[in-house]
Amino acid sequence: MESWSLLQISSLECFIAIVIKACDRTLIDTLLKNTLLQQSCLVASLVIAGLWSIKAGILPNLTVHILGMTTITLIFGWRFATLIATLALILLLIFSELGIEQLGVTAVANAFLPIAVSYLVFLASYQYLARHVFVYIFVCAFLSAALCAALHIGFMSALLLWQDAYPWQQIYDNYTILAALIWFPEATINGMVITLLIIYRPHWVKTFYDKDYLSQ
Repeated sequence: MESWSLLQISSLECFIAIVIKACDRTLIDTLLKNTLLQQSCLVASLVIAGLWSIKAGILPNLTVHILGMTTITLIFGWRFATLIATLALILLLIFSELGIEQLGVTAVANAFLPIAVSYLVFLASYQYLARHVFVYIFVCAFLSAALCAALHIGFMSALLLWQDAYPWQQIYDNYTILAALIWFPEATINGMVITLLIIYRPHWVKTFYDKDYLSQ
């Protein structure tokens, strides 16, 4: 119980620090001056909260759900993605889908880890791979989302094992092994959304640069 309390405190401190870092003066000024951006962030947070509240699993805490954070990160960038994830977490708290003691851990696992992975994959792709529209879709959206899903389950499996929530074999049989299944729908959903957006509304995707990706 002591280690679990320490984990809660540490993850909550991490959550607060990252939110403060992301939501700087520039972001706040930009948000206040742009009504459309405000509405977009609110709608995105509602969608993410909905995705996170739809869970499937056999045992308590051994549940899987779509993350959706790769799409949010590619559309808004990592700072606004952090803000949107925070709003989604607040909504889950309000509607009792999430306990306050779970806030920090959930933020790290569901939001900050996928945001970091998605943005780092985008930066690496932009720097080292061909700047082609199909590379952007396949690597930055599809593969990145698949990696996020697998790492999310791996992180949560390690966390549950450290907490002694269940024996390792039970965690593996009922949760960890699901990484082999959940990565494909996660990748497909994110890949399809980004594909549709860069075809019909490329200016909505902050990380998609027409002059770089469409000129190849």
